[in-house]
Order: sequence, then structure tokens, then C-alpha cells
Amino acid sequence: MPYEPPTHTVERSIRATTGAKVIAGVDEVGRGAWAGPVTVCAAVTGLRRPPTGLTDSKLLTAKRRGELAAELEQWVTAHALGSASPEEIDELGMTAALRLAAVRALDALPVRPDAVILDGKHDYLGGPWRVRTVVKGDQSCVAVAAASVIAKVRRDAYMAALEEQSSVYVPFGFGANAGYPSPTHKAALAEQGPTPLHRLSWAYLDALPQWRHLKKVRVSADAAALESGGQLGFEF
Repeated sequence: MPYEPPTHTVERSIRATTGAKVIAGVDEVGRGAWAGPVTVCAAVTGLRRPPTGLTDSKLLTAKRRGELAAELEQWVTAHALGSASPEEIDELGMTAALRLAAVRALDALPVRPDAVILDGKHDYLGGPWRVRTVVKGDQSCVAVAAASVIAKVRRDAYMAALEEQSSVYVPFGFGANAGYPSPTHKAALAEQGPTPLHRLSWAYLDALPQWRHLKKVRVSADAAALESGGQLGFEF
């Protein structure tokens, strides 16, 4: 299906209205997975013309994503990744875990951004960062699209490598499903139960009576407040 390529429109608007010079696009992958980390990429691109075919990673084939990610890692001005582990997701909840991963990615950049473009409508990052949220930013904003592709390829490769390194993970098919629910993944869970990579606070365990006793319940009040929609900082 034809699609409009991403542009620098949002970046130009932020520059014009705030004077920001270094703007990072931020996107995540792994939010809906049952196993593995949630991974965030922060990418700084400037206003240069992006590689041909850049768009949201979900609109690309796996082969094209891999090719484009290799090109993007050389093309971007800077990029960095941050992750939150399954244990941190269970302890903090997804909203706070996303913020933790995003802060790790932003802190790892060689230059601190003046502003951040965050994919989606919810600001899970908050202060002290200056955040602009953009719905479908991974399709419309160059920096966010670049972050989307790099994050997806890196996390997929990580999950595939884990399957290759340990026979424990082979039945779950992480190399193919990257920890997301699939028939193979569900069948292995029912038979063998969760692995150390699985998020144990998630509702999928409710449908597995033999493993339900492993479910973790979050008790952190601060994390619960964030999970229910509380936000910090400001948007502009």
C-alpha cells in the first residue's frame, strides 16, 4: 500500500517555536510482548534527507527493515538504545518501565537533546525533558521513524540470539515471534511454563491454571499511579 514518506515538519516546528537545535525522535518496541525487554531508541537526524523507503518499522518486511537499519545507523547524527528488563516491567508497570528505557536511551546519546518527539499520544517520559507527542509519529516524523526501525531490528536480533544461545528458549520460537504471543509461543507456555524472559505480572498467566501461582502482583503506589495515567513534566 502506498504511503507518504516521513518529513521534518515537526522538527522544523519545534525549532521555530522553541529554539531547540538538537531534537531526538524516540520510539519503543516490545510493549505488547509477553517475554523479553521493552526497548527504546532515541535518534537524532538533523534536517538531512533520509534514506529512501524510511517509514514505520511495522510497514516494512523483515529483510527491508534489516537493510534499512544498517543504513540508518550510519546515516543518523546519533542514536542510542535503552531497555527495561522483564523484572523491571513486573516491578514498575509498563508506563514507568517505558520511561526508564527512554531515559537510558536519551542519557546514552553523546549530546543531550533540547527536545524530544515521542511516538503516540501519551507522554510517558515527562520532565525534565521537553516532549512533543505525535500520533503515528513513526510514519510522519523522520527521527521517530528512524528510531522505530533501529529499535525493532535490534530487539528482534536480541531475542533471536537468546533462542540460539539456550535450548530453553527454542520451543517458544522467540527468533520468529520476538516474545509476542503466537501459536508456538502459547503452546510452549502451556506445556513448560514461563521462562526467566517472561513478564510475570501479565494477564496471560490467568489463562494458564498450572502456572498461575507464578504471577507477580505489583504493589508500588508510585508505579501504579503512573500506570493509571499520571504524568510528569510538560508538553509544548
